[in-house]
Amino acid sequence: MIHPIMDRNRKWMPGFGAVLLILLSHKTSALEVPLDLPQPPTITLQSPKDYIFDPRENIVIHCEAKGKPHPSFSWTRNGTHFDVEKDSKVLVKPGSGTLVIDISGEKAEAYEGTYQCTAHNEHGTAVSNNIVIRQSRSPLWSKERNEPIVVQMGVSLVLQCRPPAGLPPPVIFWMDNNFQRLPLDKRVSQALNGDLYFSNVLPEDSRPDYICYARFPHTQTIQQKQPISVTVLNKSPMGERRPGFMTPLGITSTQMVLRGETLELECIADGLPTPEMSWQKDGGELPSSRMSFHNFKKTLKISDVNEADAGDYRCTATNSLGTAHHIIKVTVKAAPFWVSAPRNLILAPNETGILTCRVSGEPKPKISWFVNGIPLENAPVDHSRKVDGDTVILSNVQSGSSAVYQCNASNEFGYLMANAFVNVLAEAPRVLTPPNRVYQVITNNPALLHCASFGSPIPTITWFKDSQTSIKNGDPFVIHENGTLEIHVAQPLNSGKYTCIATNNLGIKENHVYLEVKEPTRILKQPEYKVVQKGMSAVFECKVKHDPSLVPTMTWLKDDGELPDDERFDVDTDSLTIKDVTDGDEGTYTCIMNTTLDQDSASAMLTVVEATPTPAIVHEKPDPPTDLELTDQTERSVQLTWIPGDEHNSPTQKFLIQYEDLLHQPGVWINLTEVAGTSTTAQLNLSPHVYYSFRVLAVNHVGYSQPSQPSSQYRTNPAAPDENPSDVQGVGAEPGNLVISWTPLTGFQSNGPNLEYKVQWRQKDVDNEWSSETVANVSQFVVSGTPTYVPYEIKVQAVNYYGSGPEPEVVIGYSGEDLPLSAPESVQVMVHNSTLAEVHWEPVSFPSVRGKLQGYKVYYHRERGLHETEGETEQQEQVLTFSGNRSEGRLPGLQPYSLYNLSIRVLNSKGEGPPSPSKTFETPEGVPGPPSFLNVINPSLDSLTLEWGPPMNNNGRLAGYTLKYQPVNNTNELGPVKVMTFLANETTTTLGNLNSSMLYKFYLSAKTIKGSGPIITEEALTVMDTAVPSRQVDIATQGWFIGLMCAIALLILVLLIVCFIKRNKGGKYPVKEKEDAHQDPEIQPMKEDDGTFGEYSDTEDHKPLKGSRTPSNGTVRRDESDDSLVDYGEGGDGQFNEDGSFIGQYSGKKEKDTHEGNESSEAPSPVNAMNSFV
Repeated sequence: MIHPIMDRNRKWMPGFGAVLLILLSHKTSALEVPLDLPQPPTITLQSPKDYIFDPRENIVIHCEAKGKPHPSFSWTRNGTHFDVEKDSKVLVKPGSGTLVIDISGEKAEAYEGTYQCTAHNEHGTAVSNNIVIRQSRSPLWSKERNEPIVVQMGVSLVLQCRPPAGLPPPVIFWMDNNFQRLPLDKRVSQALNGDLYFSNVLPEDSRPDYICYARFPHTQTIQQKQPISVTVLNKSPMGERRPGFMTPLGITSTQMVLRGETLELECIADGLPTPEMSWQKDGGELPSSRMSFHNFKKTLKISDVNEADAGDYRCTATNSLGTAHHIIKVTVKAAPFWVSAPRNLILAPNETGILTCRVSGEPKPKISWFVNGIPLENAPVDHSRKVDGDTVILSNVQSGSSAVYQCNASNEFGYLMANAFVNVLAEAPRVLTPPNRVYQVITNNPALLHCASFGSPIPTITWFKDSQTSIKNGDPFVIHENGTLEIHVAQPLNSGKYTCIATNNLGIKENHVYLEVKEPTRILKQPEYKVVQKGMSAVFECKVKHDPSLVPTMTWLKDDGELPDDERFDVDTDSLTIKDVTDGDEGTYTCIMNTTLDQDSASAMLTVVEATPTPAIVHEKPDPPTDLELTDQTERSVQLTWIPGDEHNSPTQKFLIQYEDLLHQPGVWINLTEVAGTSTTAQLNLSPHVYYSFRVLAVNHVGYSQPSQPSSQYRTNPAAPDENPSDVQGVGAEPGNLVISWTPLTGFQSNGPNLEYKVQWRQKDVDNEWSSETVANVSQFVVSGTPTYVPYEIKVQAVNYYGSGPEPEVVIGYSGEDLPLSAPESVQVMVHNSTLAEVHWEPVSFPSVRGKLQGYKVYYHRERGLHETEGETEQQEQVLTFSGNRSEGRLPGLQPYSLYNLSIRVLNSKGEGPPSPSKTFETPEGVPGPPSFLNVINPSLDSLTLEWGPPMNNNGRLAGYTLKYQPVNNTNELGPVKVMTFLANETTTTLGNLNSSMLYKFYLSAKTIKGSGPIITEEALTVMDTAVPSRQVDIATQGWFIGLMCAIALLILVLLIVCFIKRNKGGKYPVKEKEDAHQDPEIQPMKEDDGTFGEYSDTEDHKPLKGSRTPSNGTVRRDESDDSLVDYGEGGDGQFNEDGSFIGQYSGKKEKDTHEGNESSEAPSPVNAMNSFV
């Protein structure tokens, strides 16, 4: 953003006339002061002068300002101080003066009035406009009774609306009772005041519901006038008559309009036939660019009125019987408007400045000056200030005299008020344009390089090109007053670095910017007009040239709109292909190439014609190309041309070019490149020292053609190699050597005879000179006598009879490794717990590793348990490897209460170094292992003997054993647990008072001071008691028990017989008993296969039998499925007699229940329950 700067010629001079002459000869521009510098307040946001609020919403009166220090805010209402802190309904937004007034639950009228905001800091006071706050109003229509209107056909008629005065005024429209707008035309029209005018009435105008509506915009409410009834009689219609004006009345009328507003002139005439309206301005022309006709030319509107629009406007009404004229005399007045508003002044001490407040208006506005909100005549006397009408001269200003001046211009139609501060500063220059900004422009376009600056006094701007060439005003450069450098017609030679320097008497500041002049974007090959058969493809080409540093974007349009979202439209880099063309694809296609700076476009039309019928098409592979010819032969390229073979009804998609190298690989054809199926030439890139022969294959969607006949042989001349061997490595195979290896070049890559390899090496960071050796027909070279494991820089370059390949890349390799010399020192062991230890060591020095450090190996083994004697046990040595340059590691899985020995070795790729001094450590006690065995011996009727062995691993000092046991009954339920403890030297015990013939389960664990270890279990039976057989009595063999069982079986048989007889005869089922039984019913439905009932189930869950279906209400009634023969019938007509017995008959009648479920809350009857299964 460019900040314009003020006139640099402001200087203090004696004599008011001389000062005024100089200051008026220069245009003063607004100057922005950086917010980090002291400055008086500036109002940045305020509400409009006339603010109409909706009573349903909060009142928000904006007042925001900037300044340094940040200003404070205060308000007046109706000319007196408004203490916002004492009104709980008023909230001031933090950091600003904006008021938010909550009028919910309050009378909104209480906050109407004229408000003014003041922003103040130590450098001055700025004030806002007077903001008039008014509540929007939508009053109701006054109640009135509209008498029916009866008129003769042909007369004129006016239906008055007269809406209530709202704030703001309502929008008027006429509708009927069905909320349909009444049709308007040149005969029936609505005037600007809302009245409905009929130039002449017709019988179809008769209706009882002419209703005028008023819509109030702020509250979005609509008020309705009482309907007006109009009856048009046709008994004695009025005849034709000349036009006459219904409004305005008389021959002339006057109208006043304010400058800048819209003038609305209206003439409505009656007559029969309906008159035509026309307008003209006497002695002048109507302003066609700002003029419009409305309401069937009955209204003329002129927008943005100026003084030239004053005059006489004539409206003419014409029909077949004559004309009528009316003249409207228009006068134009003007509320005050700015010619030149006062602007902020930044003055250095002892400078002179001027504030001008030039306004115009009709009548001429009165100008009043204020300083910090106080009229100048009431302000303290300032001898450096002089007022002359619309001008304030400030001479020889001093520090501390900053202030805000207000200019107020008013007449009877309004007022203007502006704040302009005078800020007295002494400030060295600063450049506001960001440094190193890059400006890009297309060749032959203007370039603008900005140098926005600030300083007091105003800095002088000078420009330099490439930090040395001074730029002066004149072609092709223009230096604007605000410091911007303009180049009228930028050329590539104008690209470069530009420096702007801002200078005043307090300092100097420079800034650098850069200009890049780019090539224009141009379409080289435009799309061409196409005529394509329906169903075929259309291809539009659009090849573009653009500046390579700009990113282009290609866009295609159809008829100036986006391409259809259709897979048939394929957009490529420089073409548009439309597949399977249809009639709807006809139109104009435009390609647009955009960059960030410019664009170019071109268009072409597509015409689609009907496809001619063709016989069935047979698709085959294409024929091979013919007549291969080599042209444009150079050392590294050749152009191959050919004639395509027959495509066999399938378009060629591409051509594949292959070559044979008769020198290096005779008989082998290698793919070289592919070109589009529309091409018949290919530019081939070649390698030196190759005997080329070419052939071409065509490809369509069926497949590849046969290869063409080979071309004539083309031999390229030898040359130096283009590349060097790849995968160069340097690795030592043994101490004292370095093996340099590589992947050799192929014969094709050699570019010439006598291929050799120049191998170069030197010790990194030690030797300055390269050692070299040239070898041939090998892929490695061994350098002997090298130090152990040191880095070498290695290069391998291809060389032939014609020269050397490109400079090879340097590869870092290492000479051979040897075993490490040193062992780790300062070995320390930290035991974390009984099974985990952490070992620390001092890493060996890198030179002593003598190779690539792989890591460290920790060797450790358990010498013995701490409870064992020395040499009693020895376990196998264990090894842990810690990769990388480590200095610690963890040893897991240790055995508790043991003595361990460890040593550490460093490891490289060659092997291990010497071991560190042995280090021993002890692990603390842990929980023991399980006892080695648990046996049960000598079982008897009521006792068992247990014996066990100590744990294999005590893991500490054995403290004893814990035995738990419990009985297990026949259902595998466990009885109560009993616990016994034993000393460490006890390994047997006898348990007494046990139950005979009872299974017992035993749990045994050993323990140390760390706790109990894992348990082992065992089970055993006590011996069965056979000593007193009289106590064992088998009840099943007792006679009384056998007799009892027989009696019960006989009773069950009698009951079954009685039930069967009763079922065949049919029982009586009292209705009352059945109703009382409906508490927990269950019913088994009829089987689907044979119509009989399933068996009765008396299980607790009352689930239906498999294959049964439940009633539709999801319940199954037990009592309704017992023995009622109704359930066996197929119909639902069964009835009960007075005592409840079944009296229905078996009828063959079937009635299907039409209900989908029980809609009643009553329990279903058996018949309904059955019907619900149907």
